[in-house]
Amino acid sequence: MSIIVGFVPTPAGEAALAAGIAEARLRNKDLVIVNSAREGALVDKSVAPDDVLAKAAQQAADAGVTARVIQPPYQHDLADEFLDVARDENASLIVIGLRHRTQVGKFILGSHAQRILMQADRPVLAVKADGGQF
Repeated sequence: MSIIVGFVPTPAGEAALAAGIAEARLRNKDLVIVNSAREGALVDKSVAPDDVLAKAAQQAADAGVTARVIQPPYQHDLADEFLDVARDENASLIVIGLRHRTQVGKFILGSHAQRILMQADRPVLAVKADGGQF
């Protein structure tokens, strides 16, 4: 069993990574850092550059946590792909970062995080980048 963390190069992604490392250390589990891009997308701001992913894995190693990075492409739905990875990895915990969104933004755009929270068949730890309210 492992802990998976959804990582994007944003403050929310950094918060999720830090929480994932802390949980993996606490539970003595390996960490799987997931950074996914839409298949065929020429540009995707959620894709972390290789040096950023290497730094994330090094942060885990510095904390005494064994970590690996995977970048599975997704075709239709990021939340579904992420939950598939959780099942494939037999994750004991999913860690995701949340960002502030307005009510209208949530209604129009939907929320991958919300779908992961509601549809996961295992515990989910959702963290914010700061102490601000949502």
